[in-house]
Amino acid sequence: MWSILTSSNFQWVLASTMTLGIASGMVGCLAYWKKQSLMSDALAHSALPGVIVGFLVIGEKNIIFLITGAAVSALVGAFFIQWIQSATRITEDTAMGMVLSIFFGLGIMLLTIVNRSAGGNQSGLDSFIFGQAASMVKLDVFTMLILALVAITIISIGFKEWKLFLFDPQFAKGLGLSLSMMNVIYTLILVTTIVIGIQAVGVILIAALLIIPSVSVRYWTNSFHYMLILSALFGGLSGAIGTYLSAVGKGWPTGPFIVVVAAILFIFSLLFGKEKGLFITWFEQYLERKRIGTTKQTSTIGTKGVN
Repeated sequence: MWSILTSSNFQWVLASTMTLGIASGMVGCLAYWKKQSLMSDALAHSALPGVIVGFLVIGEKNIIFLITGAAVSALVGAFFIQWIQSATRITEDTAMGMVLSIFFGLGIMLLTIVNRSAGGNQSGLDSFIFGQAASMVKLDVFTMLILALVAITIISIGFKEWKLFLFDPQFAKGLGLSLSMMNVIYTLILVTTIVIGIQAVGVILIAALLIIPSVSVRYWTNSFHYMLILSALFGGLSGAIGTYLSAVGKGWPTGPFIVVVAAILFIFSLLFGKEKGLFITWFEQYLERKRIGTTKQTSTIGTKGVN
């Protein structure tokens, strides 16, 4: 155990997945209040074809080209979602489902072709489906850290603008805040968080890391400010603990463990969260019934005394 903790490779991977968790938690809060949690899932699946195309263009697994391809593919997916919604009678959630399925199917088809080509089965592209943080090299880690910190900084610096944009867009527009620009920035940081996380968590599970922490902290606070902080904390804990557990298992996939830890935090929040957690709600109802019963009993005794 101690040898794992002192390993420089483990420490770098831990730092990157923890930072990714923090960024995912904060970006997930924006998606939650924008009512676009499914958008993160759609764009994550849309990124897979871009990863494969990026590999086909240069013929090697270069993280810069791969995440660039993933980002372009995800942005194309976002464009198609917006276009389908505005140009047809199809609703936004249906458009997201369509783009998710089509792009992911295309990605799996391209991945199969690459794996059957000469040397393609050694490319390691399969790790982008479920994630494999242990396979990351130092360039991968630095790239993930820098881009995750950029997303965290953008959200932190523009906290007031994000709050206006999400909760009172008309007032924000009256103050001169460009809603279209805010939408562009939101989409860019969402895509950035997705593409830097797909190698560690995978295209299937990165959406869970974006969605679960923000949903979990909703049971602890109604404040957007504290929700951002707690969601970042939950995401960071999920990344750190999940990475450690996968490292102890020597070769276990990192993404599933990170998501399982996030799910455990969600279940704990669902049960014991002070904002309508199931146990807390039951306990409050129990105290209320007990109070009402005591009041009725006192009233009955008082009536008998008068008689």
